[in-house]
Amino acid sequence: MKIAIGCDHAAFELKEAVKKKLTSDGYEVLDMGCHSTESVDYPKYGHAVGKAVASGEAEQGICICSSGIGISMAANKVPGVRAGLVHSVHTAHMTKQHNNANVLCFGANVVDKDLAFAMVDEWLNTEFEGGRHERRVNEIEDLDF
Repeated sequence: MKIAIGCDHAAFELKEAVKKKLTSDGYEVLDMGCHSTESVDYPKYGHAVGKAVASGEAEQGICICSSGIGISMAANKVPGVRAGLVHSVHTAHMTKQHNNANVLCFGANVVDKDLAFAMVDEWLNTEFEGGRHERRVNEIEDLDF
């Protein structure tokens, strides 16, 4: 499975740790940036991850910024992306099981490396439940503004 990953400068070190873990777990990682701790703006990295997932270039995506909030908003601007902002193993589980999130988002100033690893593992190993949840995910996809 190919996973796109992106971050801002505040999350660079955590992104690098998650990327290394994913690679060692056998995943192919598509690094969308950023590539240092030099100050950057998170929207372009969240958008790049979202585009990679929506286009099929990657099957799943992970976005990290200092809080996870801004980068999740940027990823969610891409049609077909369901980016879920999580802060625990439980929310990582639920964002896949009930919402079929195809992009996982979290904050480097909110979770430590061990929790980030646990959330990523939980999300990647949880199946979408479907059923009534599929109807609701379809409703989200069909929203028109």
